Amino acid sequence: MTGKLNRRFLTLAMAALAVVTVSACSAASATPTAAPAAATDAPTAAGTAAPAATDTHKPVSITVGVLRPGATQEATDALNLQITEFEAKYPWVTVVPNEYNWTAPTFTAQLAGGTLPTVFNIPFTDGKGLIAQHQIVNIDSRVRALGYADKFNPNVLVNGEDADGKIYAVPITAYGMSLTYNRTLFTQAGLDPNKPPTTWDEVKADAKIIATKTGVAGFAQMATQNTGGWQLTTMTYALGGRMETVDAKTGKVTATVNNSYTKAALTYLQGLRWTDNSMGSTFDYNWGTINQEFAAGQIGMFTGGSDLYTAMVQNDALKAADYGITTIPLASDPNAGVLGGGNLVAVNVISTEAQRDAAVNFIDFYYMNKLRTQAGAVADAQALKANNQPVGVPALPIFDKATYDQSLVWIKDYINVPTDQMTPFTSKINTQPLVTEPRYNTQDLYKALDPVVQAVLTDKNADISKLLDAANVAVQKIIDTPAAS
Repeated sequence: MTGKLNRRFLTLAMAALAVVTVSACSAASATPTAAPAAATDAPTAAGTAAPAATDTHKPVSITVGVLRPGATQEATDALNLQITEFEAKYPWVTVVPNEYNWTAPTFTAQLAGGTLPTVFNIPFTDGKGLIAQHQIVNIDSRVRALGYADKFNPNVLVNGEDADGKIYAVPITAYGMSLTYNRTLFTQAGLDPNKPPTTWDEVKADAKIIATKTGVAGFAQMATQNTGGWQLTTMTYALGGRMETVDAKTGKVTATVNNSYTKAALTYLQGLRWTDNSMGSTFDYNWGTINQEFAAGQIGMFTGGSDLYTAMVQNDALKAADYGITTIPLASDPNAGVLGGGNLVAVNVISTEAQRDAAVNFIDFYYMNKLRTQAGAVADAQALKANNQPVGVPALPIFDKATYDQSLVWIKDYINVPTDQMTPFTSKINTQPLVTEPRYNTQDLYKALDPVVQAVLTDKNADISKLLDAANVAVQKIIDTPAAS
């Protein structure tokens, strides 16, 4: 594609016709590639790859999966503005935005079918597996040529590195799990929205009050598309348990999903559902549908990432006054911690060398500049605010904390989210211990636990121990099965 398209027309056409645009490209291996030509990878003073003269480059087109299905026109306009700025800096590159949202089933289908965009995001949990299977591109030399790879928070970058420390995917967001709550429903139930629950017993009590006085679910739980296992792991961690162990000497991985903490978490959910009747009537929520129902005022509380505000504003017409967020309650157990997660951005193996160069330049421009430079942070905040998009949503540092804190200073005049309503989270999250997600066969582990959660929520007589024992056997079998090369 050599001409620039009317991007708004393209985006509306994609939404209306559900067309997936894939860049024309040839098959390429995922083996390590050479760095870009010196003309394109010499760092500038700001640490951003400096583009060479236009006449040294042939036109190249890339697709980028940065537009959520159902995104508002304002969100689309904000994206289009940034793409226009990128294309002005790299005039030989045409960027085509694709509608894309990672879910376990759709991603697997797109990966197998070769229909992923050139640039796409994945959760931290997918990084190691895709690297091992050579299903994403080694971009180490390209990223290091940008001049700031050593500034990354090593605790988040590791999710996109191979065993030798080579970069295959770049972290773009990091979060700690949180308790999201509806302030309006709290008020309607006679609860103080400025004093959210701080223990699981208080969550239970408040959920019952909300359900009784408002008629909606006081507490809801994700249960499908691997999210049931994800959130069950969140509660297990908060109580002090772990889903797998690794022998320090042999490296053997042992599944422990049938631990006492997970049993306690499921028993807790069982009580909310069958004794208190606090969970409403929907028990097949996934990430998207639970957000929708919360934004619609049908859920009092649920556990999820601390970065949900943006998605619910863009996709679900969330009313800002409804939104409240606080930290996950932690048990007194010394091993209790907050599950930390995030997203990586990667490059499709079905891409040319020129597309890979363009893809990393896009990642630098679109994702990294706003995190580490004043000009990038301010430009991003201006574009978002001009299109009524959230600015200042809580996040965990991708680079060092000082850089994150400085970025908030840079954009302070543009912050338009209800920061006071987020204080119960932001004032405490940095004092809570963060624990990484299970490192091995993570999505398989979550998937195996989905039906366990569903059974507890739909069968009053569900045998928790039996269900977890069976799930543990299934997960261990997956762990012990060598991955196909």
